[in-house]
Amino acid sequence: TPMEAFPDKVSTDQGLSKSRYRFVIAGLLLLANLALGLNLFAASPIVPLIIEDYGVNRAAAGLLVTLPLMVAAVLGLPGGLIIARIGVRRAFTAGWWLMALAALSALAPNFGTLLVLRLAYGLGMALLFTATGPILMQWFQPKEVFMVNGLNQAAFSLGIATSLFTAVPLADAVGWSRALSIFGIAGVVGAMAWMYLSRPVGQASPSVPMVTRKALWSILSNRTVLLLVVGDAGALLQYSALTTWLPSFYNEVRGISLSQAGIITGLLTFVGVFAVLLGGFGPARFGSNKAFLIVPGIMVVLGGLGAFLFGNLVGIYFSVIVLGVGSWLYVPTIFSLPMEIPGMTPENVALVWGFIITVAGSGAFLSPLLVGALRDLSGSFMPGFIICAVAALSLLAAGIFMPKLAPANE
Repeated sequence: TPMEAFPDKVSTDQGLSKSRYRFVIAGLLLLANLALGLNLFAASPIVPLIIEDYGVNRAAAGLLVTLPLMVAAVLGLPGGLIIARIGVRRAFTAGWWLMALAALSALAPNFGTLLVLRLAYGLGMALLFTATGPILMQWFQPKEVFMVNGLNQAAFSLGIATSLFTAVPLADAVGWSRALSIFGIAGVVGAMAWMYLSRPVGQASPSVPMVTRKALWSILSNRTVLLLVVGDAGALLQYSALTTWLPSFYNEVRGISLSQAGIITGLLTFVGVFAVLLGGFGPARFGSNKAFLIVPGIMVVLGGLGAFLFGNLVGIYFSVIVLGVGSWLYVPTIFSLPMEIPGMTPENVALVWGFIITVAGSGAFLSPLLVGALRDLSGSFMPGFIICAVAALSLLAAGIFMPKLAPANE
């Protein structure tokens, strides 16, 4: 079968970490993150066009962006348990094909069908993200995890930036629904590549005993895990709200064209491509994990406030760049540190990643809805934006209170 295109297996962790085939696995992970990024906020710049075509309000239209985040949040922790049972390779395959359904967007006859396709993307996103942690732990040495995580997040950020920059011009050329389908084709390509190029890990059965309630509580109540979860949730809550509504805010309030507003918002992720590379390679080079939480924590607060408080283009561009760097610089640290906690197994890492996705995804789902609802009620984006800026302080707090950690290069 296609899944067995490369049937030979590496039987030991040492062999896996030295196998040159891990570079193929790294490439497949990069492709997955690129495809996820292309489709995550693709609807954001064209929300006004969708509102006009379907006659829905802002809160309903915001579901096109936030529904996948809600689904990922709901499935995050349960997804970790599912992956522990069926194996990361099967979970990754299912995730790919669920995400690939976004290619059918141009065929959606109504708003409800489009929401269903976005829901499928959210399911796929949850499985792909949660399964990535165990794959990294199985195939790569500890020093490499930060770097591969940085590259993965750079691909994810590049995908988001690409869709934000090109969604409006593409929608003008072929229509907004076809534009969404074009972004979804990346999922089809990736699903085929994974089926033919992925290689099973080890000789053991993919199923493992279910995690006990006591063991699950021990993992999820760990101080380091809790701080990582809360810190990421606050930063992502603000990032999701601003990425969703800044284009509309700049267009309606600042008088900036929709196309330029999309470009400005796209900087949030474009600069993230470089920020996550620094966040991936920096801790291994300087051996300071706390700094890669504290510094981004300061940046997301200051940049987030400036992005909507400044009324001139210079201040807006500067703030968006600062916010974009801060919002991505910490990400490799958030997802790599769980692997350094004593006693962690690939299955436990899947649970931790699922926990992070559940909590952060919940905030990322609710914040755009909150901003949209407050905008409809009050006539202003400011109340929602300010609430999100306060929540983003949690990343700085997580860095300050994080217990002393072993250097990333040890």
